[in-house]
Amino acid sequence: MNVLWVFAHPEPRSLSGTLRADGARVLRELGHEVRTTDLYAMRWNPVVDRADFAAAEGERLIVGDASERAHCGGSLSPDIRTQQDELRWADAVVLQFPLWWYGMPAILKGWFDRVFVKGFAYGVRDPGTRRTRRYGDGLLRGTRALAVVTAGAPEPSIGPRGVNGDIEQLLFPLLHGTLFYTGMDVLPPFVVSGADRMSDDGCAAASERLTERLRTLATAAPIPFRPQDGGDYDDDLVLRPEVVPGGSGLGVHVRR
Repeated sequence: MNVLWVFAHPEPRSLSGTLRADGARVLRELGHEVRTTDLYAMRWNPVVDRADFAAAEGERLIVGDASERAHCGGSLSPDIRTQQDELRWADAVVLQFPLWWYGMPAILKGWFDRVFVKGFAYGVRDPGTRRTRRYGDGLLRGTRALAVVTAGAPEPSIGPRGVNGDIEQLLFPLLHGTLFYTGMDVLPPFVVSGADRMSDDGCAAASERLTERLRTLATAAPIPFRPQDGGDYDDDLVLRPEVVPGGSGLGVHVRR
């Protein structure tokens, strides 16, 4: 497989840096081709502005419309087009980041904001039905996605009853609302807890666990999110009454 590893950590000598190096090495040993997008090393600009779309000064900037015109017209800024080409090349994407304030670092959020533009990652319509392709469909359909996340919190505190909230729900906006939205096959995340106080033995164990996960990158079953067009949702994109009757919350959007 072609694997794009998107790395968002400012320190290459960190646990995150070690995991990335070990993980990329293992993937290459398994015969995969690996490319790395190191956002801090490349000084990625995370801020959307009119220069992304060659929008004229003084023109009111409507980001969705401007990004779609620039994408379709080939006038997106070169750094954005390069990242889109990398995504088209990839059969799988590994997104690696530390959990900061319950979310991804701003530099990675800005990568999504600038690269996942209208006409590429959203706002894409089926030419036959004219229905918007999303939640299990889209131009990135068939690409596998794995989030590799380090968290300072101890493991029990990011469990179902932990004070920090369940890690699967904390990551739901990324896994479901971004990756699955664009059609990707989203694998269960790989999470390393207690990352900022880990011993050398703990770091070695985390690297070994990641190695085992990466061995199944091409074959592991994705999270069974409910697709938009699979029959579970009505025309307002609300679960039909007979689907998980009386249920609510994020978990109802996963088939159990």
